[in-house]
Amino acid sequence: MPWDRNQMAARAAQELEDGMYVNLGIGIPTLVANHIPEGMTVTLQSENGMLGMGPFPYEGEEDPDLINAGKQTITELPHTAYFDSATSFGMIRGGKIAMAILGAMEVAENGDLANWMIPGKLVKGMGGAMDLVAGVGRVVVITDHNNKKGDAKLLKQCTLPLTGKNVVERIITDLGVFDVVEGGLKVVELAPDVTRDMVQDRTEAAIVG
Repeated sequence: MPWDRNQMAARAAQELEDGMYVNLGIGIPTLVANHIPEGMTVTLQSENGMLGMGPFPYEGEEDPDLINAGKQTITELPHTAYFDSATSFGMIRGGKIAMAILGAMEVAENGDLANWMIPGKLVKGMGGAMDLVAGVGRVVVITDHNNKKGDAKLLKQCTLPLTGKNVVERIITDLGVFDVVEGGLKVVELAPDVTRDMVQDRTEAAIVG
């Protein structure tokens, strides 16, 4: 049975390590904040100028001045720090952020990522995506394996404008976990009752291991 969004986020949280500074992209990646293992210290960074993001607020407790880069209301923590965007992007470009967990519209078998624009559709903008994939230590993608039309999102080559080339190391979808390796994608783990044949049928990228 394929994973749902929360199960995908919980699996992505297994990629975290104690003491990490991590940036979470908009969409499914924001859910990772709810699954940080108990006792582990992970500091979440938002490119709009916040270090130490707390969980999403309960209904009625929202502060409109506290938002993440996706304009969602969030909470602060006792150690939260605020700064301008120049400082925030200095952290990212300076290699201070260990990992980015991002969403994707398309991922190519060589690690190319397209996650910021669909031609002809109104989007909020590029945000920090290009800086993140170029500056962080590791890029993990969470995405549905197929789009709403059923088309593959793991492709031989991306068709949408690229966010970065050869930047993705690991992909977590509703079907499983895949690493970008020489020649294609390696199966690391499959969701319950998901078979390799099912993955192959729903994937354009080469499955090589």
